Amino acid sequence: MGESNVTRISTIHLLGFQTPHNVKCLVFFILLMLYCVTLCGNLLIISLVSYSKTLQSPMYIFLSQLAMSDIIQATDILPNTFRTVLMNDTIMSFSDCLSQFYFCCAMLILECLLLTDMSYDRYLAICKPLHYSLIMNPRCCCILIITCWTLSFVMVVVHTFNISQLQFCGPNIIDHYFCDLVPVLKLSCSSTAIIELEATLITFFFGVIPFFIIIVSYIIIIVTILKIPSITGRKQVFSTCSSHLTVVCVYYGNLAFVYLVPSGGQVPSGGQSENITKYLSLSYTVVTPLVNPLIYTLRNKDLKKVLNSSFYKLWFMNVIRNKNCS
Repeated sequence: MGESNVTRISTIHLLGFQTPHNVKCLVFFILLMLYCVTLCGNLLIISLVSYSKTLQSPMYIFLSQLAMSDIIQATDILPNTFRTVLMNDTIMSFSDCLSQFYFCCAMLILECLLLTDMSYDRYLAICKPLHYSLIMNPRCCCILIITCWTLSFVMVVVHTFNISQLQFCGPNIIDHYFCDLVPVLKLSCSSTAIIELEATLITFFFGVIPFFIIIVSYIIIIVTILKIPSITGRKQVFSTCSSHLTVVCVYYGNLAFVYLVPSGGQVPSGGQSENITKYLSLSYTVVTPLVNPLIYTLRNKDLKKVLNSSFYKLWFMNVIRNKNCS
């Protein structure tokens, strides 16, 4: 059959989670609460870093960019997921499906790059303290951030454009709650070998290599910390990077857990492994954007100090306002 006779699909039918009717509202409420907490937590970090003079170091500027990435990731996935939960399925245009995939993939790459920048920042601060302010100056910090955002969006633009050039002739049903790569490629009736190779290369250069850079950085950091004679000194130095290390473990642990599931996404639609992958995907689309601000606000002394100070100022101003009104 010639290419001109192939009927391209124009809409995508997302099956979502196929939630039982009696728990539909409960699942919707839980996801909505998680989304609200994610937005509030990450917006809080962005606000604290933006308005606090004590949080203007490169580490916290990178953290604010990470929070922005988490907000975009959650907003890209969850609002449409609400509809799939309530209706047990949803229909979206093919272009909207590709847009959702684009932003999801771009944010995954961006988070990998930002976590790498943050590990480099911690490496300089702990292992090269005398050169830290010279190397990690505002100009360098700005260049690193712009590079992360540019690489993320440009690389995924090329990848998404190539996906759009495939022939998609049906069926238009995706057994997932968002447009992930493997479910979308299953709808194609043309060869996807080039796209899969691109995905592998992108994963290697923007996922695997940054991960190994982070690992090497922390090996050097840990060796440096162990050379500190004082136990108290070791704890103080390690506390400056413990939050970042925890976020790295959660983020890469979730990605590995999802994409290294045996035969994940390689079985026919409705297969058990595919369903497992669908539910595990919640770990990086919902859980990671939620826990990142929680980890930093609970474990980072500087953020907790600024947060407590901000709440105290708001409380004090409210007391003064009430007295003036009375």
